[in-house]
Amino acid sequence: MNVLLISANTEAINMPAIPMGLGCVAASTAAAGHRVRLLDLLIEDDPKSAVDAAVKAERPEAIGISVRNIDDQCMQAPRFLLEGVRDTVARCRALSTAPVILGGPGYSIFPDACLEYLHADMGIRGEGEAAFPALLAVVAAGGDPTEIAGVAARGGQASAAPKRIAELDRFLPPEPAWFSASVYRSADFWLPVQTRRGCPLNCSYCSTPAIEGALIRRRGAAAVVDFLQDWRDAGFTKVFFVDNTFNLPPSFARSLCREMVRKSLDVAWRCILYPAKVSGALVQDMAEAGCCEVSLGFESGDPAMLDAMNKQFGPADIRRTARLLADAGIRQMGFLLLGGPGETRESVKRSIEFVERLGLDMVKVTVGVRIYPETRVAEIARQKGVVGTDDDLLYPRFYLEPGLEGWLFDFARQAVEDRAGWVF
Repeated sequence: MNVLLISANTEAINMPAIPMGLGCVAASTAAAGHRVRLLDLLIEDDPKSAVDAAVKAERPEAIGISVRNIDDQCMQAPRFLLEGVRDTVARCRALSTAPVILGGPGYSIFPDACLEYLHADMGIRGEGEAAFPALLAVVAAGGDPTEIAGVAARGGQASAAPKRIAELDRFLPPEPAWFSASVYRSADFWLPVQTRRGCPLNCSYCSTPAIEGALIRRRGAAAVVDFLQDWRDAGFTKVFFVDNTFNLPPSFARSLCREMVRKSLDVAWRCILYPAKVSGALVQDMAEAGCCEVSLGFESGDPAMLDAMNKQFGPADIRRTARLLADAGIRQMGFLLLGGPGETRESVKRSIEFVERLGLDMVKVTVGVRIYPETRVAEIARQKGVVGTDDDLLYPRFYLEPGLEGWLFDFARQAVEDRAGWVF
């Protein structure tokens, strides 16, 4: 079957991102015997013309479209990003009778709402390496696509729960040849690499469980390093481990670092650390393996707010982790997410003062919490009437604790202006 896969993202929010997830689907689909082309709209000067040309040239029998971002998560002036994706779907429909199949992290958070809004035929919630080739086989045989776990058809029943891949190494990650890799090969580009999927921590605001599930599943350390070596040989010297919690489980993080050292992998890298379960031994392994920067995902410095967010750590854990990283010479970026359920003026001030004392290299301050389905914040927002019970939350909706509306934006903006390395 001729298959066209389109990464519909055209936004470089925070940094440009090579569509590695769609690359995984492309590799597994090709391995299943299909002829596959991957089109990355982020690097196209004229995305609309690129879609038209690809559909005409490939004559696809199935079109997969990956939805990465729903919006930019900015409460003050949110940008809804699905209009461009809807245009991409419409252009495919105008030029081809092939079924249009959605997937990707954005779709997985809002499967039914996305399917309806974008006017696609079907969608796959969760991972696509196994589900997409299976769906192609069902489509080719004229069967019922919704028999596949996680697959929904427009106008049918709500999307069922996806089946998670237990052994990630069953499917090889994509090689550089799948992408126009030279476009991304620049001094400031960080190659996104995911070594594990799933998160059991259940933070009150987080959409990760909807995308990846709650069970942590990981690739083998040797397989990850072999993959990195292929990309290093292609000229990519900077890596961003995009796992939500690089240090969970700690044993795997240490084994990965040791394997990078053993293979003399010459890359600089950064990652996201959960401020609990960080040992001096792990930090030393990270430094020896080339870690140069860490994003600390603490979101607050106030004990009561950390509890409200369901964080499994306290201020003392954050201080200890920051000190270990500083002693190892690893740069640190911190994040404050202000205004969630239970926030007060006093808790905001305590967070600002606490983070200032950490002496981080950079701090990103966000006001207002994007409300995602199936989260504790969504439950609270509905209980308080912030959103209606029938609001599917596809259009960006935010929670800001009542009484903080005007004051918090002004206070946060002033806090950033008064501190070097802080951004709003």
